[in-house]
Amino acid sequence: MTIEEQISFLTRGCVDVVSKADLAKKLESGRTLKVKLGCDPTSADLHLGHSVALSLMRRFQDLGHKAVLVIGDFTAAIGDPSGRDSTRPILAREQILENAKTYTAQAFKVLDPTKTEIRFNSEWLDSFVGGKDLLQTLQKVTVAQVLEREDFKARMASGSPISLLEVLYSLFQGQDSVALKADVELGGTDQIFNLLVGRQLQKNNGIEPQVAITVPLLVGLDGVKKMSKSYGNYVGLNDEPNDMFGKLMSIPDELMPLYYELLTSENMDEVKTMHPMAAKKKLAGILVARFHDEQAAKAALENFEKVFSKKELPADMPSFTPQPGAMLSAVLFEAGAAASKNKARALIEQGAVRLKGERVTQDGPLTFENGDVLQAGKRHFFKLVK
Repeated sequence: MTIEEQISFLTRGCVDVVSKADLAKKLESGRTLKVKLGCDPTSADLHLGHSVALSLMRRFQDLGHKAVLVIGDFTAAIGDPSGRDSTRPILAREQILENAKTYTAQAFKVLDPTKTEIRFNSEWLDSFVGGKDLLQTLQKVTVAQVLEREDFKARMASGSPISLLEVLYSLFQGQDSVALKADVELGGTDQIFNLLVGRQLQKNNGIEPQVAITVPLLVGLDGVKKMSKSYGNYVGLNDEPNDMFGKLMSIPDELMPLYYELLTSENMDEVKTMHPMAAKKKLAGILVARFHDEQAAKAALENFEKVFSKKELPADMPSFTPQPGAMLSAVLFEAGAAASKNKARALIEQGAVRLKGERVTQDGPLTFENGDVLQAGKRHFFKLVK
């Protein structure tokens, strides 16, 4: 490819490229570029939202460049405030390391492992925070710059608190770029401030500044907020085929064009003419095949049609033994049908929970017979056993 063709290939579907001139200069050098992407292990799963940036990183790999996946074991303890309307809970280091265990395998569902370097940012941030480097860096970033962030402005206007740790987050992410001497950093559109801080910190340290490239945010299954582990509206790359297929079938119809554009290479003109149900089945099949295989995608489609179109119970229904006298919301949470007890109670109040086929609309102690079926939403079925 010519340089112009490479830039077109690498920036297709991207939102911000700061700057194309810098990217052209780096590509013209003929050297292998370091392309950085950070992932904070705030839960055990990478999700489809991550796969948008991972797929862009794979394009760089396909042109011979090196991917550096930064596992944010240090920054996850703080929580990225980008796009947030509230402070994230602080995670214990043990939980962070437990969450990070499978990140490499999940990322390699998209990336070429032979062209990927995995780094943990505690390697340099532990000493950065404990030494004088942090104080020197703080001298070069103004309060005004930080308060220009749209997400911080919105939170201050609403009276939602902003912790000093959150204010420092962009500096820590930027220091990742300094430590790695990254040539390119990728992220969602909500990350542009953090990426530009990294670019500025590199300049301050006499390093050729990285190119900052952002991709659109994938809206989550709720159709409102960005896909996020914290919001519980995500499709994990490690989700079982039937669960992945079922989640994708629950996407609001109006999000189909966005999902196809960000997650596939399908012809968008053809997608727009498809019936929403047919479009969802095709999308679910494409993604299950990508993250599992074609056979799993075919079986997931058959399972979906059997359970939801013909109203049959799934053959591979898991068994669950509730604690005696446990509240229904607690049972749903412990069985994995809801991300929290509050969300379980919301499912009950919405009429999305059935016991023996009968709708349950009030929380309370669960009473059942051996073998009764508990259903939550359209995807979760459990055979209750004593």
